[in-house]
Amino acid sequence: MANTNLKTAQGQEVQLPENSVPRKKNVPEGLWTKCLSCSQAVYTKALRENLSVCPKCGYHFVISARDRIGQLIDTGTFREMDSSLLSKDPLGFKAAKSYLEKIKQDQKRTGLKEAVVIGTGSCEGTKIAFGVTDSQFIMGSMGSVVGEKITRLIEYAQSEELPLVIVSGSGGGARMYEGALSLMQMAKTSAALARFSRARLPYISVLTHPTMGGVMASFASLGDFIVAEPKALIGFAGPRVIEQTIRQKLPPDFQTSEFLLEHGLIDLVVPRKELKQAIARLIAYCT
Repeated sequence: MANTNLKTAQGQEVQLPENSVPRKKNVPEGLWTKCLSCSQAVYTKALRENLSVCPKCGYHFVISARDRIGQLIDTGTFREMDSSLLSKDPLGFKAAKSYLEKIKQDQKRTGLKEAVVIGTGSCEGTKIAFGVTDSQFIMGSMGSVVGEKITRLIEYAQSEELPLVIVSGSGGGARMYEGALSLMQMAKTSAALARFSRARLPYISVLTHPTMGGVMASFASLGDFIVAEPKALIGFAGPRVIEQTIRQKLPPDFQTSEFLLEHGLIDLVVPRKELKQAIARLIAYCT
């Protein structure tokens, strides 16, 4: 049997059988998740059971559109709309990867066809029109299909006289791969919401981390009630870009949910565990 040599504190060498040396156990991949805020290791199963909120510091992890639907819509009631709409490549955009290659890559990685999922479902028993963007699909950016699906959702909610809830998570804003066609979606979604507002129907906009750029400059900021999750990054340009432009140091909490609530841009900051109930109460108040 092979021996392993060890030295005592006095420098004396001793031999131990190989099977007496402790071996490092293999930890299954994905068993633990490191919190991006407090850097503590969190048991992944416990994290998911806590709606992907760190139980130690309250950090809200980015979650998928499907997870949002599961958390905010009553089980078994969601009916997806316009799932067959797919993006084209109007500009023939070329970079390290083509636009269509990037779309296919994110489709495979996320299981989504585009960065937004829309449909109808019940929230605490009340039927609503519901949309959610996914920041894991090209940063949740708004291209022609995203803008079209959001607009169709708004128009459907108006025709059926349903409350409208849109959950936004976009770190990419307008999608540069489509140029001006992407920028046009800001005006299109805003115009649809103006018609929806004239019909005197409630629109609740939920902002999550991150909600930036053209999404924030259009439908995300136009809710009758604007609700945000804690510590979400919300704005148009990012803080580094602003600091480089104005050559001034920004406050440490600049563009967070709490900062924007204090300055009147949003109405509520609601933890994820309370979000479904808060949305239901707002709808009941309006209707």
